[in-house]
Amino acid sequence: MQSVEKVSQELSLENQTMTEQLEPTISKEFKKDIFKKLRGGFFLVLGYLLSPLCWWNDLLFNLPIAYGFGYGCSLFFPKLLLPCSIIGYWLSNIVGILLMQFGSQEIFQKEPKEHNLKKELFTGLITSTVYTLLILVLIQLKILDSPVLFSNG
Repeated sequence: MQSVEKVSQELSLENQTMTEQLEPTISKEFKKDIFKKLRGGFFLVLGYLLSPLCWWNDLLFNLPIAYGFGYGCSLFFPKLLLPCSIIGYWLSNIVGILLMQFGSQEIFQKEPKEHNLKKELFTGLITSTVYTLLILVLIQLKILDSPVLFSNG
């Protein structure tokens, strides 16, 4: 009878020890997972604001970034203000798409996966190029109006 009580006490102590050992591990895993999801959410929102998917972002985010990029280029070569502004706008859209991809992977992937930067850059480049070409086609077909940037008279 005493051996049964002794075994019962040992099992109880062992169970308590295992629980104490698992609690910090679970807590660390939970904190790490929450931090990863919050970071992913931040990148997803920031990427959405920079991406072409957000229709109102241009005035607040992309155009100032593009103008700053163009202005920086024009300090070295004054004729590059407009071309570099267009390139800056395009780059801000690519960065937005890449941030959205990274953020969504952080949020929705259960197991960590290696990021293939070349593939992600290529995907962002293709997506932004298709978006830019689509806008140009819509402007050429007079479906979208383009602002008059330069007037001849």
